[in-house]
Amino acid sequence: MIFSEMFWQPIALSLKVAVVAVIVVLVIGVCTAWLMTRKSFKGHSVIETVLLLPIVLPPTVVGFLLVVAFGQQGFIGQLIQAIFQQSLLFTVAAAMLAAAIVAFPLMYQSVKLGFQAVDKDIEDAARVDGAGELAVFGYITLPISRKAVLAGVVLSFARAIGEFGATLMFAGNIPGKTQTISTAIYVAMETNQMELAWAWVIGIILLSFTMLFLIRRFAD
Repeated sequence: MIFSEMFWQPIALSLKVAVVAVIVVLVIGVCTAWLMTRKSFKGHSVIETVLLLPIVLPPTVVGFLLVVAFGQQGFIGQLIQAIFQQSLLFTVAAAMLAAAIVAFPLMYQSVKLGFQAVDKDIEDAARVDGAGELAVFGYITLPISRKAVLAGVVLSFARAIGEFGATLMFAGNIPGKTQTISTAIYVAMETNQMELAWAWVIGIILLSFTMLFLIRRFAD
């Protein structure tokens, strides 16, 4: 069983989806957290609430909103259809987008707390010495906050690889195409294939543990 392509495909896809989602939320999360901690503007609290909303929304609601926005009846969906001649629904890209959206708040909140903990006197001293904002960010703020950023990466990866509801609604559960480990385990249980379900559960636990362990060792 474990040597078959049917067994490894959902695991490989889940890892691919999680890695891409983490890369996306890392870049966007770091930039957004830096902007939100350094700039004060009207509607700041409203925007931040919207950014954190996927934490409290049921995954099925997130999936529903994605289908509405990126479906054939949605403006974004019609735009994508016109440009790429293909719908985003029921594709691997849809699974990546769903995973990124539900993982983003964890990355954003972790990185934001890290940035807020940086001593402002150190940053101001660098500015007095002539450093620009990008230099201050790249050489002071980000390195000091590296553990908070790493924590965001770990949390986002764990959330992305375990995403189920939004992925099922937006990307579907097409074996060999969009079936992730979460949906595969669900189907295996529904069809009473408990040995297969257990094999997937053990496999994803081992792979996730290994990746998270290596990340933590690298951080130390």
